[in-house]
Amino acid sequence: MLTKRIIPCLDVRNGRVTKGVKFKNNMDLGDPVEMAVSYSDGGADELVFYDITASAERRPIDIGMVEAVARAVRIPFAVGGGISSVSDMERVILAGAEKVSVNSLAVREPRIIAEGAKAFGSQCVVLGMDPVRSGNPSCPSGYEITTRGFREFTGMDAVEWAKRAADLGAGEIVVNSVDADGTRAGFELDITRLVSEAVGVPVVASGGAGNPGHFVTVFQQAGADAAIVAGMIHTGEFAIAEIKHGMAAAGIPVRMTW
Repeated sequence: MLTKRIIPCLDVRNGRVTKGVKFKNNMDLGDPVEMAVSYSDGGADELVFYDITASAERRPIDIGMVEAVARAVRIPFAVGGGISSVSDMERVILAGAEKVSVNSLAVREPRIIAEGAKAFGSQCVVLGMDPVRSGNPSCPSGYEITTRGFREFTGMDAVEWAKRAADLGAGEIVVNSVDADGTRAGFELDITRLVSEAVGVPVVASGGAGNPGHFVTVFQQAGADAAIVAGMIHTGEFAIAEIKHGMAAAGIPVRMTW
C-alpha cells in the first residue's frame, strides 16, 4: 500500500511566508527557504510553494525563490502562482521544482494542462482548485470553483472540473477548500471525498488542518492520498513528527524518518 504524504504549504508574498484565514488577514511568518529546510529535515514528504499574489497581480512567479529552495532541500517540491505558459512551466522545472501547479490559468485555458503533460509528463502537472460551497444551480456537486485567490466565482462545478482536468492530463489534484482555509477546524471532507471518488489520480486535501487527528480523519474518511499542512506547524504548535505518529497509530501507512 502506498504511504500517505504530508506536505507543508508555504504561501509566499513579497519573498516572505504568510498565512491567513479564508484567504484574508495574512500575517508574516518567516523566510521560505529557512522554513523549507526545517520542514524537509523534520520529516515532510514533499513541499509546495504558492506565490499567492502572482496571478492576481498578473506577474511571473519568483524564480529566484524556486532556485534557492531547490539548492536547500532534498525532497520533491511543487510551485504555483504566476504560471502563464508552458515556457513558464519549463523555467520552474529547470529551476529545480518537480511539479508545477496551475489554478486560475487552467480555468481560463484548460489546454495548458494537456500541453504541460505532453511536454513534461503528467506527474509534473498539478491542478490546484479552490472550491467553495455554493447554491449555484450550475454546480450539482454543491461546490463551485473560484479563481484569482477567491476573487472570482466561475460557475464551474468543482467535481466536473476535477474530472476534466484529470482527463486532460493532470497528474494530481489539490482540493483547497475556501470554506475551511485557515480555520483549523478540520479538512472539508465532503468535497475531498467527492473528488477522490471521481478521479483516478492522487488527490491532496488542503485547508483546515488544526491537529494531528484531522489527518487521520481525512485519510480514513475522504480517501485523500496526501494532505497539506500550514498554520498548525508554522506557529510551532505541532510538528510533522506528531502528525505522522498519530497516523501510524491509526494504522495509516506513512513514511517515518526517525
